[in-house]
Amino acid sequence: MSRRGGSADLPLHGGRVPAWLGERMTRLGAVITQAIVLEYGRDEFLRRLSHPFWFQSFGAVMGMDWHSSGITTSVIGALKRGLAPLSGELGIHVCGGRGKHSRKTPDELVLVGERTGIDGAALAATSRLVAKVDSAALQDGFDLYLHGFIVADDGRWVIVQQGMNADRRQARRYHWLSEGIKDFVDAPHAAIEGRGGGQIVNLADRRAADSRSGQLELLGSLGPDGILRELRRMTPGVEPEQGLLPHLIMPDHHDVRPENVIERRLHGALAAAADLGPKDFSELLLVPGVGARTVRSLAMVAEVVHGAPCRFSDPARFSLAHGGKDRHPFPVPTNVYDHTIAVMKSAVRKARLGYGEELAAIRRLDEQARRLEATASGPSLDDYLAEERSRSHEYGGRSVFGWEPPAEQVAAISRPLKSATRPE
Repeated sequence: MSRRGGSADLPLHGGRVPAWLGERMTRLGAVITQAIVLEYGRDEFLRRLSHPFWFQSFGAVMGMDWHSSGITTSVIGALKRGLAPLSGELGIHVCGGRGKHSRKTPDELVLVGERTGIDGAALAATSRLVAKVDSAALQDGFDLYLHGFIVADDGRWVIVQQGMNADRRQARRYHWLSEGIKDFVDAPHAAIEGRGGGQIVNLADRRAADSRSGQLELLGSLGPDGILRELRRMTPGVEPEQGLLPHLIMPDHHDVRPENVIERRLHGALAAAADLGPKDFSELLLVPGVGARTVRSLAMVAEVVHGAPCRFSDPARFSLAHGGKDRHPFPVPTNVYDHTIAVMKSAVRKARLGYGEELAAIRRLDEQARRLEATASGPSLDDYLAEERSRSHEYGGRSVFGWEPPAEQVAAISRPLKSATRPE
């Protein structure tokens, strides 16, 4: 049935994804999608996209700012670019996007319908209706600016769209899933992400059915002018409280702090990488440049592929795989990132040919991490980040500020100058 998720804070960030990161996000997003479809099927991938916690973790593991509104735009863009050449193989099509691209969604859906035989006109109508529900029936102070429509060859779909409140510098993301949906204006959302901002008008809530009917009756009996006259006479009353939903609070601070990460999960992933890496990836580890650090990233990618919904309550943890473009939690280790992509592509390619050993090894990383969580110990988050930053140059660290210099150069720059005066 249609699932309602929760809400989350998404600080509104500007800027653009640099080309060097966008290209990597495209490749990693595509290969993770392929792995999920191979292991669990196309419908499960759509369900994942409709889960706001997983979606945020998916963007974080790809090196995007772990807490920002930009994850929505960058993930939809990466999937649109990365899955386009795979649409025939996977039967998944990504339409829409931000700004002017969102307005092209209906036309793109019609073209998908012509290629696949599904009813593109009906999908286009659905796209328009969903946008109207989240902009008119749900009046929460956020103006829509992004609309992503992901549809499969059998007509199943997921919609991810986002609005902004410029005054509050916040964004809100809305998730819709076609699976089991019966009514577009009666509790249709799979999830809504965003900080509560006081009372809102949500006419798409199931509890608003009487209100929707009453509004139609008023419109028929009084007309628009009559309704306005009645509104002027009314004394504002107390609105009923909104039902509380599970929600993910994304903080405003850029740095990843201990309270943002469940450390036992981090320690489980690190222990699994240390334990299984030499055994399950023995041949891979002989390749120059691929080592224990890559296996640690693979353990987090493995969780994105295999983890249950409850595993994604701390999206910040997934930024520890490939850092972030703004140097938070550390610069993107491009060498590690490229090796992660290469390993995943090799595993997916061989699995498609009937040789699933590498993909199974990645699955075992996730299984072992969960088993080790209860007993594993490891570095504190601060120590983990300190090591990453000290070795950033070695890993090909890069951010929007440029390439990371060697650690010794940083130390020399930060070392205080000796006094040029003579001692007394």
